[in-house]
This record gives sequence, C-alpha cells and structure tokens, in this order.
Amino acid sequence: PCQPAFSKSWFHFVSGLEFDLATSLVGQPLVRQQVMKGLREFLENPNPVKPLVMSFHGSTGTGKTYVSSMLIRYLFQRGLQSPYVHHFSPIVHFPHAELIEQYKESLKRWIQGNLTNCGRSAFLFDEMDKMHPGLIDVIIPFLGPSWVVYGTNYRKAIFIFISNAGGEQINNLTLALWRARKDREEITLQDLEPAISKALFENPQSGFWKSGIINEHLIDFVVPFLPLKHYHVKQCVISELVQQGLEVRPGVVQEVADSIPYFPEEEKLFSSTGCKTVASRISFFF
Repeated sequence: PCQPAFSKSWFHFVSGLEFDLATSLVGQPLVRQQVMKGLREFLENPNPVKPLVMSFHGSTGTGKTYVSSMLIRYLFQRGLQSPYVHHFSPIVHFPHAELIEQYKESLKRWIQGNLTNCGRSAFLFDEMDKMHPGLIDVIIPFLGPSWVVYGTNYRKAIFIFISNAGGEQINNLTLALWRARKDREEITLQDLEPAISKALFENPQSGFWKSGIINEHLIDFVVPFLPLKHYHVKQCVISELVQQGLEVRPGVVQEVADSIPYFPEEEKLFSSTGCKTVASRISFFF
C-alpha cells in the first residue's frame, strides 16, 4: 500500500530539494553537500544494502530540525503528517529512566510494526543528547546491512538522528578556523568529524554513549551544522518577515539581528541561539 509514499518523481525531488537547500538554508554549505550526497546515493539504488542513517549535529537554531522537515516534506506526500513518517522525542516518548526496559521493548515493536507495514518509512529521533544511553541500541538490528531482520526487508528506510551533541566542538573548531583565516566554505567534514565522534563517545549524557551504533559504524552520514554569523541571522530575519507578510525594512532587520546574543565575548562572531529566536523577536520591532 505504501509504494507511492514518495511524493514526487526522483528528478523533481532532487532538483527541488537541492534548490530549496541552496536558497532557504542559511550558511550551511557542508549540510547541503552531505544531505544531497546521502539521499542521491540512497534513492538512486533500487536495492540498498542498508537503510540510510544520517546524524545531524550542531547547536541550537542552526537548522537541524528545519532541514529534517524539509527532507520529509519532499519525500512524503503530507510531509510530517504522513503515516510513514515517525517522530520520536525522548522528553515526550521516553521521559522516565526507570522505565527504560519497557521503552526498549515498545520502541523495537513500534519500528518493526511500521517497517512491516511500509519499508519506505522514515524515523526521526529528536534531541538524541537527551535519550537514555542504551535505549537507542534496540534499533541497531534495523540499521545494519542484515538482509532479513525479523523476517522482513527493512533496507529502504531512512533514519535521522538530531542532536546538540558535538555542537560545542563544531563551534570551537569553526571559531579556530575563522581565526586562522579559513572561510566557512572551505571547512571540510574531515575538519570536524573527529571532534564530533569524540563528543558522542565520551559524553555519558549522550544517547549515543557507548552505543553500538557508533562502534559498528552504522551512521552513513554525519552532518555538521556550523554556528551562524551576524549576516546569516539577518538573512533569517528577512525570510521570516517575508513569511509573516511584513515589510522588509533594513532598520528592522538590523535591530532584530543586533538584539540576539553573540559569542565569543571579544569578537561577538556567532549567534548564541542561531536563528531560533528570530521569529519571536520580530514582534518587538513592529
């Protein structure tokens, strides 16, 4: 029943998503590159060896949720409302540490049931840094290249993990590279990946801590979101004004962007909250 789960033809999907990422996603060249590469390779292959597993990392307001909803909107008719898209938030779905065994059982059954129903399903795990360590390991059998897990072929699914873990390391490295006169367009995955892995591995608070997902290299694409500069925030203000149907006045754009805290103390280079508070601040200036 779920064969036409994907909303558009392959070509429209790729060109549309690529255009949207290029025009609406502010200041994230690496994200665009990684996400498109991952989806292209995965969707062009009629028989993938394993599900596509992407892990989004970065601090608040840098676009992680924005990009994941954009992907889902392109992939599935009805986007996040699609019956084939499943969204988990540890605070909502797994709030009590003492019920971890129960959660493991229900998470496993839930994923199994949904994949049996439709192999082309997507699973979004929000705030992985707040997930109880150990819980995420129950989904390991679904992520690997096993030909038949629990009697069903699950290799066409997409898993996206979203996490602030590694955000601080990404920010520090971006800052160090900026001080070394390296443009953000020149920052590569190789510059950032070791620091992100370290942050995931060594933080006992992280849902990935000591997880087999990391040890068994089941994440296909690590996607780092860089901290946003003042002019990126201005771009966010402009698109928010347009979206709210308000007049784009340069003075207002400047004031909203200036009202956001920036770090580090001396250079005030990067927005502490990315573009997250832009929408709520606009009302103060109108």
